[in-house]
Formats: sequence, C-alpha cells, structure tokens
Amino acid sequence: MNLCIIPARGGSKRIPRKNIKLFCGKPLIAYSIENAKKSKLFSKIVVSTDDEEIAKISKEYGAEILFRPKELADDFVGSTEVFEHAIKELNKDDKFKYACMIYPTASLLKIEYLKKGLEELKNSDAIFSFSATTFDFPIWRSFEIVDNKAKMIFPEFESKRSQDLKEAYHDAGQFYWKKLNSNKKFSFNGSIPIIIPRYLVQDIDTMEDFIRAELLYKAINDYFKS
Repeated sequence: MNLCIIPARGGSKRIPRKNIKLFCGKPLIAYSIENAKKSKLFSKIVVSTDDEEIAKISKEYGAEILFRPKELADDFVGSTEVFEHAIKELNKDDKFKYACMIYPTASLLKIEYLKKGLEELKNSDAIFSFSATTFDFPIWRSFEIVDNKAKMIFPEFESKRSQDLKEAYHDAGQFYWKKLNSNKKFSFNGSIPIIIPRYLVQDIDTMEDFIRAELLYKAINDYFKS
C-alpha cells in the first residue's frame, strides 16, 4: 500500500493563497490531487495543511485532510519535516510500504514520471527517488555581481566551451518517493533522480513563475491535442 502526502500551508507570502489560487480555471492544488488519483498508485491521498479553506477545497477534489500543528506551518519549516510528520501520524500501524510527497504546485506533473519514480525505487537499494531536470545553461559559466561588475563564480571554466562542460541537474520540485522501512530523512545524496524534460518543470515562487507555469500548461495541452 502506498501513501500520498501533499503539503499545503495557508501562509504563502510572495503569492498570497498560492496553493488554492485559480490556475487555468481550477485551484492550483487540484492538479496534484487529481494526478495522484489518476495514477492509481495510492490507497490514501492526504493534504497536510493548517488552513480551513485549503482543507475544504482539497476535500472537494477527493483528498483526505491532516491538520498539522502550528509549529509546522511557519515560513521556516521545510517540506521534509512536514512529510515526516504526516508519515508518523498516518503510518502508525506500518500498513504503508511507500510514501510519496507531491507538491501542491506540481501542475505540470505527468503520471508516467510519478510511476517511474516508484518502479525505480522498488528495484534499487536507495531509500528515496525524486523528480529532477537539467539546468538550461551550464552552471559552471555562472557569475555573481559585485560592485555592479560581473565576477565569475567558477573562473577556471570561463574560457571553456559550453559543450565541454559537465551537464548539471537540479531538483524539479514535483515529487519525492520514500521507502517506509527506513527512518532516514530525505537527502539528494544516494537518492534516485527521475529526469523530467525541462518543458515540464516550473517552480512557482513568484507571480512571474505563476504566469509562466500557466502559459506552459496551456501550450503543452494544445501541443498534445494537435
């Protein structure tokens, strides 16, 4: 049996009420709940929240609710702590074998990658798998700005051609699978990255991100309809 946890607090600052803000006609969190249901991977889908309105909307889309304590609902608590709290509360009888945290902002998530994350984890000695993607430009050519002037972060690579530099990856922020026979907390080291195309990845932290994600969602749907 598999458990799905969707962490969604009510106090988002940069985009107020982000998790239930209308995204292409539906509350943003609805896409994560619906994808979890459509995947048929989970016997229980739970939204961990501190917010009554988020709870109401999540129930309407078919999720169960776990109200988290206030100390797990401020700006300084990471999603790992929320995930572990939910597992502890919901798996006291050890009936679940795997748990998956799906972010409420994962509107571009495709079920095939969610399934791949579970299958690859089952066939590995790793404890976690997670969504990942490539950087769209070599990070080795990045620079910071000091006193209004560029300063290379990795000066040793400044004269290298882009194609000669190693490809680098980052967390796609969509899902994280865990084997529940371990008490370890999530770490990227030793976990299995499930590589997702860049056009299916958009972090949503600002309104610019939100608008870009909506445009991507519409473009992807139009493309696959044609």
